[in-house]
Amino acid sequence: MSDTVVIAPERFEEIAEQIAWKIDADLLGYEPDVFSSAFSRYRRIVAVMATGIVVRKIAPLLVDKWTDPAVVVVSPDMAYAIPVIGGHHGANELARELSLLGIRPVITTATETRGLRSVEGIAGDLEMQVINRPSTREVNAGILDGTTRVFRVTGPAVVLADGGVSFLVRRGQYSVGLGCRLGVTREEAGQSIKQALREAGIGTGDVMIYATTEKKCGETGLISAVESLGGNLIFIDDDTIRAQEPESPSEAGRIGLPAVAESAALAVSGRKELVMKKTVFGKVTVAIAR
Repeated sequence: MSDTVVIAPERFEEIAEQIAWKIDADLLGYEPDVFSSAFSRYRRIVAVMATGIVVRKIAPLLVDKWTDPAVVVVSPDMAYAIPVIGGHHGANELARELSLLGIRPVITTATETRGLRSVEGIAGDLEMQVINRPSTREVNAGILDGTTRVFRVTGPAVVLADGGVSFLVRRGQYSVGLGCRLGVTREEAGQSIKQALREAGIGTGDVMIYATTEKKCGETGLISAVESLGGNLIFIDDDTIRAQEPESPSEAGRIGLPAVAESAALAVSGRKELVMKKTVFGKVTVAIAR
């Protein structure tokens, strides 16, 4: 099954077939609940119909711009491709793909209308993803103003930054939250993390980021263990840790936090879903989210 679908009523079936063939998409006929079904199955949606119909149908389905599919409306005369939602999250690129059929993309996102790349676009170009998503509003505003700078930092390194800085990491589905006992060694931490990933059925290449509390920034054994796995470890501030809603009881109260592993994993995850609750492996506590 493709990650893209073209939806059209029967009267526009011929047009829809042309588009689906060109972009290697599935094809669905229009019916009252077709968008509800497509939202759960596809990452990109092309709708050949009036924009008003699409807006009314998808409005109750919208949850979050980072998880909703990209939706592009194509006018029935194949004149225009209009990104309705998810401009920075695939819809603009999809509209541009449709220009191969002579359909004019109508791009309205501020950065692209000025010939600039948004932080989401930069991440896509580099095959990476943004882990601190709220930062993109300020960063994109800076791109428009010409004040945003881009840095590539290679480790080992410590980066101190405020909320207006977007962090891009390699693409992956999972975030791994870590807690550890004082003085854990590289070998102990590495074995524990690998055991957790094995039990969860997750490869190291599927992990986008490892995270822990800033209170653990001096744990060189934990840091070097993550580095040996080819991963990046970030340290999360107390306010962000406290803003999460962990599912398991924790003894982190002794360091002034409600939890560490689960909260750290959730803080940098995409869907805010735990796939492994906090589990102790030797001297390391591990939680995994997506």
